[in-house]
Amino acid sequence: MKSLRFGILILSLVLLAGCETYYLSTDSLLEQFANTGEQRKYIFMVTPHFFFAGSVKGNSLKTIHCVDKDGKEYFLTVNERMDIRITTKDSVRRTFYFDTLQIQDSTITGSKTHFFEWQIKPIKLDDVVRLEIQK
Repeated sequence: MKSLRFGILILSLVLLAGCETYYLSTDSLLEQFANTGEQRKYIFMVTPHFFFAGSVKGNSLKTIHCVDKDGKEYFLTVNERMDIRITTKDSVRRTFYFDTLQIQDSTITGSKTHFFEWQIKPIKLDDVVRLEIQK
């Protein structure tokens, strides 16, 4: 039993260590989203015994300009596996898919899944302390 727990721990650490984190400011996010539109995202999952199709609303952004922890600039290609983690003034962190992020009326919304509309609780732009992108 201990070896199973150890194996799961090692696997978790390996998977988490592969994530790179990048940062951007709220102003940068607003600037980059200024000319984007809403886009419907579709996903299809096929297995030998199961077929599922789903869709969510998202943004049309293709690349995002951000920096790493050392301040080095990057232009990342937006894909369906990219996450954004938003920390608010009350230290609450919300993580969801970056390609589902939308900004409307000074509020950020997004979806926790690509299979159906599982919206996060809306976040006011004024409450945002930190924006982290994980690739």
